[in-house]
Amino acid sequence: MKKTETQRTPQAFDRRRFCTVAGVASLATLADPRANAATSVPDSASNQKIQTGNGEWTYEVVQNWGKLPAGTVFGGTHGAIATDKTGYVYVSTQSETGILVYTPDGTLKKTIASQFPEVHSIFYAQDGKEEYLYATVQKGTPQENWLFVKMKTDGTVVQKITAPPEAGFKSPNEWRLTAAVPAPDGSIFIANGYGDSRIFRFDKNGDYRASYGGKGTADGLFDCSHGLAVDTRYDQPLLLICDRENRRLCHFDFDGKFVCTITQHLRRPCQVSFHGDYAVVSELEGRATILDRDNTPVAFLGDNPQKAQWANYQLQPGDIAPAFFSAAHGCHIDRQRNIYISDWNHVGRVTKLARST
Repeated sequence: MKKTETQRTPQAFDRRRFCTVAGVASLATLADPRANAATSVPDSASNQKIQTGNGEWTYEVVQNWGKLPAGTVFGGTHGAIATDKTGYVYVSTQSETGILVYTPDGTLKKTIASQFPEVHSIFYAQDGKEEYLYATVQKGTPQENWLFVKMKTDGTVVQKITAPPEAGFKSPNEWRLTAAVPAPDGSIFIANGYGDSRIFRFDKNGDYRASYGGKGTADGLFDCSHGLAVDTRYDQPLLLICDRENRRLCHFDFDGKFVCTITQHLRRPCQVSFHGDYAVVSELEGRATILDRDNTPVAFLGDNPQKAQWANYQLQPGDIAPAFFSAAHGCHIDRQRNIYISDWNHVGRVTKLARST
């Protein structure tokens, strides 16, 4: 599925025309049922491989990955996943465990940020030799809820951002942030996805600079700007927004200008993670999708045929078949192209998918 150079995306000045073409191609591929597979492949009389995906994006479910010690529970997994330069895996939860830190093989190493029991998004970034997690917190201490936190990978907090007075909010419930990422120049973009769907820009010191977008269906507006990512697949880095309830992904530049809608007709996209020219998109309605550089779907993972399980928070994890997702919320692809998905689930469900060989 690797693209030739003649198939690659046009230069940045031609992005609007490209996005129109890519959107049509995406719709055609999404309608093709041959693009998905979820199977159980016998490995031996006593063992069975549980697989999902297709082609070079065929994956095996790593069973019992991330199992917790006796007496420890996830709480909900309405959160995100990230990895650091050593390969440690960070999984956020809705409980006093805060953020769980695992080795790649699924052994729990430690927990951090226990003062923030509901971390919704995590983005790992390096600044020189320092490593940081950019996180959005829904529930923190009694005095601090709905805030952005920049912390070291040991959980040490180095920066916080709360609702900016300049934004014109009249009540605390209007600031309900869902994602945050650092821009190439160090400024911080925050999505108010559960609020008015605006995207806020702060400088690296946390001072408010601007806001963009807002609630709506037109180009440049959002209906739940749920996830953010920095898309470096093209000549010009772009801000990618998961416009969840409009079921699309959009590009903005870092000056706050709408560029284009790159993919439509998704199943409520939540978060995006990149590996080279490819993007993994978690979708709340029971699936994860792999997009190529043209933002055309090339594979579906965990595509759940039971619509009653889509976006169903109250399911027991044992009722969900291992090869499927119920409500893919957090997603991450690591350097080895392993994929991690956390379902939106009241008692917690995290899946590691390893590339099949």
